[in-house]
Amino acid sequence: MLALVSPALLVILALIVLPVGWLAWQSIYHDGFTLENYRRVFTEDIYWRSFALTFEISLAVTLIALLLGYPVAYLANALPKGWSILILALVVLPFWTSVLVRAYAWLALLQRTGVINQLLRYLELISEPLALVHNTFGTVVATVHILLPFMVLPLYATMQKIPGDLMQAGASLGASPSLTFCRVFLPLSLPGVLAGCTMVFVLCLGFYITPELLGGGRTVMVSMLVSRNVELYNQFGAASAVAVVLLLGVLLIFFAVSRFISLERVLGQK
Repeated sequence: MLALVSPALLVILALIVLPVGWLAWQSIYHDGFTLENYRRVFTEDIYWRSFALTFEISLAVTLIALLLGYPVAYLANALPKGWSILILALVVLPFWTSVLVRAYAWLALLQRTGVINQLLRYLELISEPLALVHNTFGTVVATVHILLPFMVLPLYATMQKIPGDLMQAGASLGASPSLTFCRVFLPLSLPGVLAGCTMVFVLCLGFYITPELLGGGRTVMVSMLVSRNVELYNQFGAASAVAVVLLLGVLLIFFAVSRFISLERVLGQK
């Protein structure tokens, strides 16, 4: 058995264990053993502000994606198969375009001379262009659009497993559709909610291209902090320490979620 699984183990060793181990080593070694990089991460304000902003944006994106994705998944589950296929096709259609292209598309839409500002001025709803990009707002909007499929698909997969007979049984007992939804369907769909929220939140923590373009340098998330430490200051140790702290944070999130739902469902394996 060991011989059979050894190719897979070698791939994991080469692509995951060694890079992460080298990352951790760089964070604690610079002309000798040192914890200076971690001291900076936990004591300097710029790191705290960056981590706080990253978690705030990730939380906002997750909540907005849930509010938008749950009705879409519910509609795809409730409609006939042909319509469900069409809705899911539209959900996954953005995957055919790279994240970079979608980010630039939102930049063109939201900039001061973009379509949205021009439309609002044409309708005389505003007199001056709104600042929709190069700030947190533009970052959140574009990130929600990019990560929304990762919310819809786990929700839809969970809803598909809910027997329709349960809703009919609730209606036969005299419950209204809204009461049946709140007391029967919604609780049974919570595993999908948790899986989708975990996936979107964790992916948002490491986003780089979207906040770099839509944030305009003002929205500094953790990924951008890593990039600046390497590109501007040539501080590989500091960048590695930030990456290790973020990695540990993600692992803690997965561990907490695993107490309520299996990681196989979160990762879409069940």
